[in-house]
This record gives sequence, C-alpha cells and structure tokens, in this order.
Amino acid sequence: MPANEILAIGMFISFIALVFTGFPVAWLLGGLAIVFSALAVILQADFQFATGMDWDYTSLTVERIWNVMENWVMVALPMFILMGLLLDRSGIANQLMSSFARLFGNLRGGLAITVTVIGLLLAATTGIIGASVVLLALLGLPAMLQQGYDKSLATGTVCAVGTLGILIPPSIMLVLMADRMAMSVGDLFLGAVFPGALLGGLYISYLLLVGWLQPQRAPAAPTEPFDWSAINALFLAILPPAFLILAVLGSIFMGLATPTEAAGVGAAGALLLAIIKKQMSAGVMREVLQETTKTTAYIFAVLLGATAFSLVLRGLGGDELIERALLSLPFEPTGIIIAILFATFLLGFFLDWIELTLIVLPLVAPVVANLGFDPVWFTILFAVCLQTSFLTPPVGFAIFYLKGVAPEGIQVTTIYRGVVPFIALQVIGMLIIFNWQAIVTWLPAQAYG
Repeated sequence: MPANEILAIGMFISFIALVFTGFPVAWLLGGLAIVFSALAVILQADFQFATGMDWDYTSLTVERIWNVMENWVMVALPMFILMGLLLDRSGIANQLMSSFARLFGNLRGGLAITVTVIGLLLAATTGIIGASVVLLALLGLPAMLQQGYDKSLATGTVCAVGTLGILIPPSIMLVLMADRMAMSVGDLFLGAVFPGALLGGLYISYLLLVGWLQPQRAPAAPTEPFDWSAINALFLAILPPAFLILAVLGSIFMGLATPTEAAGVGAAGALLLAIIKKQMSAGVMREVLQETTKTTAYIFAVLLGATAFSLVLRGLGGDELIERALLSLPFEPTGIIIAILFATFLLGFFLDWIELTLIVLPLVAPVVANLGFDPVWFTILFAVCLQTSFLTPPVGFAIFYLKGVAPEGIQVTTIYRGVVPFIALQVIGMLIIFNWQAIVTWLPAQAYG
C-alpha cells in the first residue's frame, strides 16, 4: 500500500480513537491536520516516500480557511441561532402549549401530540436542538407526568420532537451542508419540508396508536371544552410563529431574499416578537447574545478544524481511497447508498452531526454523484440519518439536554428506552424517502422548474 494511503488511513483512525478522550473536537481536527501534514512533507522531502504533499500544498490551508470565513452563506448561521434563542425567551411556546392542550387534551395521547405539534412549529422557527428540547421539557414533560403518562414515552417524545429542528427549515445543519456541498440552500430547504412533515406525521401516528392500544401509558387529560374562545386563543397563539415562518421561508422560496438576508429578517422578527411580548430586557438580551456567540464560535471552530483536516486527508488521497473502497463493495448502486447511510448511522453513536457533516459528507458525495443519484435527495437522506445521532448513546445530545432539566426520578436509562421507538420511526422515514425520491425532489422542481 502506498505511503500516502497508509497516512490517510492512520489519520482517520487517529481521529476516531481520539474522539473518546473527550478533547475538544475542533482542536483534534486541526491538530491532526498539522501533525499528518508535517509527517507527509517530511517523509516525502527527507525519505523520498511519495505522499503527494509538500509545503506548497499545506499552505493552501490558509487560503481554504479564508474562503470559508468570507462565505456569505455562513452569515446565516449566527442569525438563525439568534432567532431561535430570542424565540425561546419570547414566551410564545407557553401560549401554544395551553392552546393546543385544549384542542388535543381529550384524546388519549393528546398531551404528547400537543408537544409534537408545538415541536413542529418551533422547528420551523428555531432550528436549535438544545433550545427546543429544553423548552419542550420544561413545558410538556411535567404536564405529561402529572397526567400519568409513562415516563419513557413522555421523555422519548420530548427528545425526538426536539430534534426535528435540525431538519425542518430554516435549519443550521442544512445551511452548513449547502456550503460544504456547494449547493443551493433554497433547494435543501425546499427538499426538507416534506421529509420533516413525514417524520412529524409518523410521530403523531405512533402516539395515537399507543393511546389506543395502551391507554394506561398515555391517558386522556380533562380539559376545558374547545369553544370559540379556545379557537380565538389558538389562532392568536399560532399567528406569531406563522408570521416568522412566512417571513423567513416565504422570502426564500419566493425569491425575495437570499438565505443570508432571510436569516437577518428572521432575527429581526424574533426580536420584534420578544419586545411585543414584553419579554426583552437588557439582561435577557445580554444572555441571548452571549449564548449566540458561544454557539457560533463552537460551530466555526469545528468548521475550521474540519476544513484543515479534509484538505490534508484529500492531499493524502483519502477521498480517492474511500471512493475506491465504496465502489468496490459487492453491491448495486442502491446497496452502496445503504452502506454509506448505515456507516453514518453507526458513526452517529460516537460523533456529533457537525463532524459528520464536515468530514463524512464531502468524502462520500463524489461517490453518490458518480453513481448518478440526485444530490439534493441524498443530502436530505443523509440529514435524516444524522438526526438519529441526537438520540443514540453515548453522544445523544438531546438525551443529555433533557436529563439536565428533567424532574427528579427521570433516569438516563428511562430516556434511552423512550427514544428507541422514535429511532425506529426515523429509520422507517428514511426507508420511505429512499424508495420515493419525489418526497424530496418534487417541491424544488415545482419552485424552480
């Protein structure tokens, strides 16, 4: 095996192994890029091994990082994060919870369905997993437990529904994917609409089925009758998030604004809603800005580290090595796609979606393109697969977000049991999307065709 391929394999294995040390991923990626690029240059210059890298190639890292930082699409990330955090502080979710509880409360599993519907609305306005899970846990989990819901069902619902924000537009993950894949953010946003609704529909169907077959796990809640006053309250509760969804997604889909400009519109709209709701003060604004800065800095640190890592790995021929390995599998093209998704699903047990988006997706994308598959379809399918990484141990961030705010008596094992059915539902959703590509491609084709 050539020296460059040995180094490429060693680089990837080193990253997987060092992830378990708990060291910050951004520094792992950047540090491995420095170590292996220096090693490749030394082996080629002093020992005459053909590694395919020299000092001129390593200097490209600076240029690549500069290109990342001057990319205007990336400006949308802090704006969407700011929008989500402002909505978290605006009190809109409280009003939604009380209104939808009157609508669905008399159904078996009605409170869980209420949490799901609110999660769908929050997903279309925030796109931040941590904020959605924590907010749904604080609003819906105590009510479900007080009503006698099974603990695993209640916690699993909150975790699974909270992760929808990473898929349903406007999603920071789709913005990042569009940048890495050199694709249109609008195409990915449009392509993710029906898959996100599909997952929400699967969740609601499952909760209705549990309420019908096992009513003791999801009993009906006695509520006030749903009359005209309730309809009016529900309309007023839905109006603010509907306004924000229309402002952000509508301006993108109708071609009135780029995703970056729409992100600014969304942040301004969320700030306006928070002021109208009288939930904004100097202290709250300071907390929101600090949290936005921390989240943005974390994402960009990993982005820069992954940029250096992928550049060195590509210089060592790692992308060609992976492409040859995948194409040599004894499968048809669809079998290769399944193998990629299965490997991504397994990696999601140990890696965050950011690392998988920045490292794995750019490496497998050329293979998918050579096989003739639609890039938008595959990217959305990959995104749905990554959504499971929030629910799978040991790095299921949604589980730990929930555990941090859950009432006493909720064990991590209880949450693990609760998320298993929803992971299965996500896999079913992936199978549906895999077999019916039009779920992803129809809407972009209608919008731009």
